[in-house]
Amino acid sequence: MNKPLRAIVVDDERLVRRELIALLSNFRQIQVVGEAEDVPSAIKVIAEQNPDVLFLDIQLPRETGFDLLEKIQTRARIVFVTAFNEYAVRAFEVNALDYLLKPIDPERLSQTIERLTYEGAVETSDMRKLEYSDRLFLMLGTQMRFLKLDHIVLINAAGDYSEVTTADGQKSLTTKRMKEWESRLPEQNFCRVHRSIIVNLEYVERVEDWFNFSYRLFLRGCAEPIIMSRRLSAKLRERFG
Repeated sequence: MNKPLRAIVVDDERLVRRELIALLSNFRQIQVVGEAEDVPSAIKVIAEQNPDVLFLDIQLPRETGFDLLEKIQTRARIVFVTAFNEYAVRAFEVNALDYLLKPIDPERLSQTIERLTYEGAVETSDMRKLEYSDRLFLMLGTQMRFLKLDHIVLINAAGDYSEVTTADGQKSLTTKRMKEWESRLPEQNFCRVHRSIIVNLEYVERVEDWFNFSYRLFLRGCAEPIIMSRRLSAKLRERFG
């Protein structure tokens, strides 16, 4: 059997923490190694324990779970725990491996544990379409970071990974594959202009004719143009031609 995943529970309500820890004790795949009630105590215990999983409440005293994530560097997978209803939780559904609604349903928790321990869970095919206002919480380079979709300039294939170029000029590898990006990104904002390149249409400055019925695509903030075929240029020509 593989080693259990080391987990930390962050929630400002002691009884909720106790309940969740008790429920997690029923799963051999999980070992709770710490708990915290607010952002400062969570930062401390995360640094000490280096967990594999964070069960993270959204509303914490004076701050939020999102505030915590922006203050730490962690490779831990995130499971949000919230009292919000399913409609309200949509805003952070895309930022985590999963989310749990309070009061926690044991059967729903079991599904979460399955996702945590199943190696292919992050590539499920039923993930919904993203919206341009969404923020992703994902591994970029060597740390977990928030990434606003409207800050993505282009995405390049990089073997089993992809490289994201952002509006501030940074380039970072992520484990998301091009197939997932293409299936989830909003089509009105993003377009695949090459077998290995997806661009954000909001950053397109101009399209020029090039050799052999191809085109050059110039993006704001990118020094080098992108060469694309006539076949893949139809959407761009319609918008910018």
